[in-house]
Amino acid sequence: MTDNGTDIAVVGFAHAPHVPETFGTTNGVEMLVPCFQQLYRQLGITKSDIDFWCSGSSDYLAGRAFSFISAIDAIGAVPPINESHVEMDAAWALYEAWVKLRSGQAETALVYGFGKSSAGTLRQVLTMQLDPYLVTPLWPDAWSIAGLQARAGLDAGRWTERDMAAVAADALAAGGRATQAESLLDAPYIADPLRAHDIAPITDGAAAIVLAIGDRARELCERPAWITGMSHRVDTPMLGARDLTVSPSTSAAAQAVTGGDTHFDVAELHAPFSHQQLILAEAIGLKNGTKVNPSGGALAANPMFATGLERIGFAANAIMDGSANRALAHATSGPALQQNLVTVLDSEASR
Repeated sequence: MTDNGTDIAVVGFAHAPHVPETFGTTNGVEMLVPCFQQLYRQLGITKSDIDFWCSGSSDYLAGRAFSFISAIDAIGAVPPINESHVEMDAAWALYEAWVKLRSGQAETALVYGFGKSSAGTLRQVLTMQLDPYLVTPLWPDAWSIAGLQARAGLDAGRWTERDMAAVAADALAAGGRATQAESLLDAPYIADPLRAHDIAPITDGAAAIVLAIGDRARELCERPAWITGMSHRVDTPMLGARDLTVSPSTSAAAQAVTGGDTHFDVAELHAPFSHQQLILAEAIGLKNGTKVNPSGGALAANPMFATGLERIGFAANAIMDGSANRALAHATSGPALQQNLVTVLDSEASR
């Protein structure tokens, strides 16, 4: 769905601190409550003003069944709510909420995602995303699969290790840790050809976004970030059946929402590995003047099942604070950029 017959905007965004470990439960309640309270204060609303709630998380990551049900404790039992959930990054929960608002069933929605990656060994947990019959029994971890993808690109001449290091250096600089790309190349491999800086860090975190339609959005936010297009596509889960050095699903999703106009002030790309940012930028066709991942992206902080939602949040913030008029946000799920969602956001003036 890419038609924008119903005006829908991001009017608020909050995220929990990005930390390598928390000591709370795996249902996200301790991280989510402050996010919700921040949004209530920021927008001058209460939970009664939210017509629809939708969340994204993973029971595999949480290590418990129906963790999203216990996460509702962060909302509270009274009054009753209209709620849904996706077992994916919460960017896809935002897509569901967007459809809900477009259908006329709600005027406001709060979307949230959470993940406590420190509770297990993330690169092994993600193996559960693979083909359960032929691939998962071999137990290839996420770093190894990404390493195969990076090596394929290097061997094909699509990028160099210095290109990868430059992406990582930009992410580190955004997080206040300035370094030169050349110095990163001296680091040892941990999943050849990936070094530690090429891999998103373990991060516990949560994020939440409030959506609103039309005049309600204008009431809640002085400068709403209007969603003028959302689309998601999927490539085959069979790793040997696709060229891992490109992302056709990202290209298709981007084409559907941009119509080929890829001039953006800001682009927030969900790239858990440095070489994947190179794949995504090419797949979307980003222009040289676009600021890519000014937030640092997933290489700076990777709260699983909220990272994609944060990309939308940070892109929307750039519009809401006046530093951008047009922004793009991307989210991914699955191994080696298997599933991809692209969102275009505009200011009132640029629509």
